[in-house]
Amino acid sequence: MGLEQEASAPGEAVPDAQPASLVDRVMCEIRRHIRDNGLAVGATLPSEAEFATRLGVSRAVAREGFRGLAALKLIDVGNGRRARVAAADESVTSLLIEHAVHTKQVNIQQILDVRRSIELRTVVLAALRRTEREAADITAVAADMLRHFDKPARVMELDMQFHEFIARASRNPLFALLVGSFRVVTHETWAIGWASRPNDAARRESVGGHSVIAATIQDRNPQGAEKAMADHFDLTIKALLNAGVT
Repeated sequence: MGLEQEASAPGEAVPDAQPASLVDRVMCEIRRHIRDNGLAVGATLPSEAEFATRLGVSRAVAREGFRGLAALKLIDVGNGRRARVAAADESVTSLLIEHAVHTKQVNIQQILDVRRSIELRTVVLAALRRTEREAADITAVAADMLRHFDKPARVMELDMQFHEFIARASRNPLFALLVGSFRVVTHETWAIGWASRPNDAARRESVGGHSVIAATIQDRNPQGAEKAMADHFDLTIKALLNAGVT
């Protein structure tokens, strides 16, 4: 396929914008090849040499294009084998969110506002769609959080796992990606929220909220699940505000 784009007829897809550099052109062409050929995760791609010939660029330029897409986790590049279409990975979104926070393009409260909206939806879907195994796993994680209450670092890891399990049980993989992408920010704020609560009773109330959420999922109670998740997030947001996190 050539790189030239003709004007789209009414109803046709709008063509990609012209890439800015030779490396961008390679990256655009690889993505187009994946899309136009309906390649699934794990499918092999033509070699760097084939793309270099197709686009009339050097092997070095083609190699940089492959590396660029590998850095974005869109393709997997391994020594001695053809590049393959990669599975979606939350790490890129996570880095974007972290960058936006550290460069003051968004703040923690804005992230929590978005996350609250997402997780109120995921918990409703999880209550409706979860399997028995998923409900049991979510319940077990909530119980482990209480069991390891005296080990805050362990509770933090279980907390993140709890929310990721719920996102997976929603049966919407995009929710799972988005919730997973909040891990880096959670690592930076969780201890602050934990320390800002006035005493162990308040901390146990926060941890116990996970058991309430798990019970509503187990009972297939979407309305109860949504309320329990809202209550949980409101406590978290209040704790971070009290700690001066904005």
